[in-house]
Amino acid sequence: MTAKATLGGGCFWCTEAAFKELDGVESVTSGYAGGSVENPTYEEVCSGETGHTEVIQVEYDPETVTYDELLEVFFTIHDPTTLNKQGPDVGTQYRSAVYYHDDEQKGIVETFIDQLEAADAYDDPIVTEVEPLGTFYEAEEYHQDYFEKNPNDAYCTINAGPKIRKVREQFGEKVKQ
Repeated sequence: MTAKATLGGGCFWCTEAAFKELDGVESVTSGYAGGSVENPTYEEVCSGETGHTEVIQVEYDPETVTYDELLEVFFTIHDPTTLNKQGPDVGTQYRSAVYYHDDEQKGIVETFIDQLEAADAYDDPIVTEVEPLGTFYEAEEYHQDYFEKNPNDAYCTINAGPKIRKVREQFGEKVKQ
Protein backbone atom coordinates (compact mmCIF):
# COMPACT_ATOMS: atom_id res chain seq x y z
CA MET A 1 0.00 0.00 0.00
CA THR A 2 1.32 3.43 -0.91
CA ALA A 3 1.04 6.81 0.78
CA LYS A 4 1.27 10.38 -0.53
CA ALA A 5 3.23 13.47 0.43
CA THR A 6 2.62 16.92 -1.08
CA LEU A 7 5.56 19.32 -0.96
CA GLY A 8 6.33 22.77 -2.34
CA GLY A 9 9.97 23.72 -2.58
CA GLY A 10 10.25 26.06 -5.55
CA CYS A 11 9.98 25.02 -9.16
CA PHE A 12 8.21 21.68 -9.41
CA TRP A 13 10.42 20.57 -12.33
CA CYS A 14 13.44 20.54 -10.03
CA THR A 15 11.88 18.96 -6.95
CA GLU A 16 10.17 16.32 -9.10
CA ALA A 17 13.49 15.28 -10.64
CA ALA A 18 15.19 15.01 -7.23
CA PHE A 19 12.46 12.89 -5.61
CA LYS A 20 12.32 10.50 -8.58
CA GLU A 21 15.82 9.40 -7.53
CA LEU A 22 14.56 7.77 -4.32
CA ASP A 23 13.93 4.08 -3.88
CA GLY A 24 10.36 3.54 -2.73
CA VAL A 25 9.03 6.51 -4.69
CA GLU A 26 6.43 5.08 -7.04
CA SER A 27 5.54 8.33 -8.83
CA VAL A 28 5.94 12.08 -8.62
CA THR A 29 3.30 14.39 -10.06
CA SER A 30 3.77 18.12 -10.52
CA GLY A 31 0.81 20.27 -9.60
CA TYR A 32 -0.70 23.08 -7.59
CA ALA A 33 -2.06 23.28 -4.02
CA GLY A 34 -3.03 25.83 -1.42
CA GLY A 35 -4.92 28.27 -3.60
CA SER A 36 -8.45 29.50 -4.03
CA VAL A 37 -9.11 29.01 -7.75
CA GLU A 38 -10.46 25.71 -9.08
CA ASN A 39 -8.46 24.02 -11.84
CA PRO A 40 -5.84 26.75 -12.15
CA THR A 41 -3.60 26.96 -15.20
CA TYR A 42 0.15 27.45 -15.01
CA GLU A 43 -0.26 31.00 -16.29
CA GLU A 44 -2.83 31.78 -13.57
CA VAL A 45 -0.61 30.32 -10.84
CA CYS A 46 2.39 32.29 -12.15
CA SER A 47 0.37 35.50 -11.89
CA GLY A 48 0.47 35.05 -8.11
CA GLU A 49 -3.24 35.81 -7.88
CA THR A 50 -4.59 32.27 -7.29
CA GLY A 51 -2.72 31.65 -4.03
CA HIS A 52 -1.41 28.27 -5.25
CA THR A 53 2.01 26.82 -4.62
CA GLU A 54 3.88 24.81 -7.24
CA VAL A 55 4.06 21.40 -5.56
CA ILE A 56 4.93 17.82 -6.18
CA GLN A 57 2.78 14.97 -4.99
CA VAL A 58 4.96 12.00 -4.14
CA GLU A 59 3.38 8.55 -4.09
CA TYR A 60 5.65 6.29 -2.09
CA ASP A 61 5.95 2.91 -0.39
CA PRO A 62 6.29 3.65 3.36
CA GLU A 63 7.89 0.23 3.85
CA THR A 64 10.83 1.40 1.70
CA VAL A 65 11.03 5.15 2.35
CA THR A 66 9.36 6.86 5.29
CA TYR A 67 7.63 10.23 5.47
CA ASP A 68 10.45 11.40 7.78
CA GLU A 69 13.01 10.44 5.14
CA LEU A 70 11.06 12.32 2.47
CA LEU A 71 11.07 15.38 4.74
CA GLU A 72 14.80 15.02 5.29
CA VAL A 73 15.37 15.08 1.53
CA PHE A 74 12.92 17.97 1.10
CA PHE A 75 14.61 20.14 3.72
CA THR A 76 18.02 19.33 2.20
CA ILE A 77 17.29 20.21 -1.43
CA HIS A 78 15.57 23.57 -0.95
CA ASP A 79 15.93 26.61 1.29
CA PRO A 80 13.08 26.63 3.82
CA THR A 81 14.15 30.05 5.13
CA THR A 82 13.35 32.18 2.09
CA LEU A 83 9.84 33.53 1.82
CA ASN A 84 8.32 33.20 -1.66
CA LYS A 85 11.68 32.50 -3.29
CA GLN A 86 13.81 29.56 -4.33
CA GLY A 87 16.97 30.20 -6.32
CA PRO A 88 16.10 32.43 -9.29
CA ASP A 89 12.35 31.93 -8.85
CA VAL A 90 10.42 34.63 -6.99
CA GLY A 91 6.71 34.70 -6.20
CA THR A 92 4.21 33.19 -3.80
CA GLN A 93 3.91 30.11 -6.02
CA TYR A 94 7.52 29.23 -5.07
CA ARG A 95 7.02 29.34 -1.31
CA SER A 96 8.23 26.53 0.90
CA ALA A 97 5.22 24.45 1.93
CA VAL A 98 4.20 21.06 3.25
CA TYR A 99 0.58 20.13 2.66
CA TYR A 100 -0.21 17.28 5.02
CA HIS A 101 -2.70 14.53 4.20
CA ASP A 102 -3.66 13.61 7.77
CA ASP A 103 -2.99 14.41 11.42
CA GLU A 104 -0.11 11.94 11.57
CA GLN A 105 1.75 13.76 8.78
CA LYS A 106 0.98 17.10 10.44
CA GLY A 107 2.55 15.91 13.70
CA ILE A 108 5.58 14.48 11.94
CA VAL A 109 6.31 17.64 9.94
CA GLU A 110 5.76 19.96 12.92
CA THR A 111 8.13 17.86 15.04
CA PHE A 112 10.65 17.71 12.18
CA ILE A 113 10.69 21.49 11.82
CA ASP A 114 10.92 21.97 15.61
CA GLN A 115 13.97 19.66 15.66
CA LEU A 116 15.63 21.58 12.81
CA GLU A 117 15.07 24.86 14.61
CA ALA A 118 16.30 23.47 17.94
CA ALA A 119 19.46 22.26 16.20
CA ASP A 120 19.99 25.66 14.55
CA ALA A 121 20.13 23.83 11.22
CA TYR A 122 19.77 27.12 9.32
CA ASP A 123 21.07 30.63 9.93
CA ASP A 124 17.58 32.09 9.45
CA PRO A 125 14.16 31.00 10.74
CA ILE A 126 12.26 28.35 8.81
CA VAL A 127 9.28 29.90 7.00
CA THR A 128 7.85 26.67 5.57
CA GLU A 129 4.06 26.81 5.47
CA VAL A 130 2.43 23.72 7.04
CA GLU A 131 -1.19 23.39 5.96
CA PRO A 132 -3.75 20.64 5.35
CA LEU A 133 -3.97 19.58 1.72
CA GLY A 134 -7.17 20.90 0.24
CA THR A 135 -7.37 20.04 -3.42
CA PHE A 136 -4.34 18.97 -5.42
CA TYR A 137 -4.55 20.01 -9.06
CA GLU A 138 -2.31 18.14 -11.47
CA ALA A 139 -0.24 20.50 -13.62
CA GLU A 140 -0.47 20.45 -17.37
CA GLU A 141 1.04 17.42 -19.13
CA TYR A 142 4.06 19.33 -20.45
CA HIS A 143 5.15 19.93 -16.83
CA GLN A 144 5.16 16.21 -15.96
CA ASP A 145 8.59 14.52 -16.14
CA TYR A 146 9.94 17.83 -17.42
CA PHE A 147 13.58 17.21 -16.55
CA GLU A 148 13.53 13.74 -18.12
CA LYS A 149 11.96 15.13 -21.30
CA ASN A 150 14.28 18.18 -21.41
CA PRO A 151 17.64 17.07 -19.99
CA ASN A 152 19.55 19.81 -21.83
CA ASP A 153 17.26 22.63 -20.72
CA ALA A 154 19.59 25.27 -19.24
CA TYR A 155 17.23 26.12 -16.36
CA CYS A 156 17.01 22.46 -15.33
CA THR A 157 20.73 21.85 -15.71
CA ILE A 158 21.49 24.81 -13.44
CA ASN A 159 18.71 24.25 -10.88
CA ALA A 160 17.68 20.58 -10.91
CA GLY A 161 21.19 19.22 -11.40
CA PRO A 162 22.48 20.31 -7.97
CA LYS A 163 19.36 18.94 -6.24
CA ILE A 164 19.80 15.56 -7.91
CA ARG A 165 23.50 15.50 -6.97
CA LYS A 166 22.63 16.32 -3.33
CA VAL A 167 20.18 13.42 -3.22
CA ARG A 168 22.73 11.02 -4.73
CA GLU A 169 25.55 12.19 -2.45
CA GLN A 170 23.68 12.60 0.85
CA PHE A 171 21.08 9.86 0.49
CA GLY A 172 22.98 7.34 -1.62
CA GLU A 173 21.61 4.37 0.33
CA LYS A 174 18.06 5.50 -0.57
CA VAL A 175 18.71 6.10 -4.28
CA LYS A 176 17.25 3.74 -6.88
CA GLN A 177 19.84 1.35 -8.28
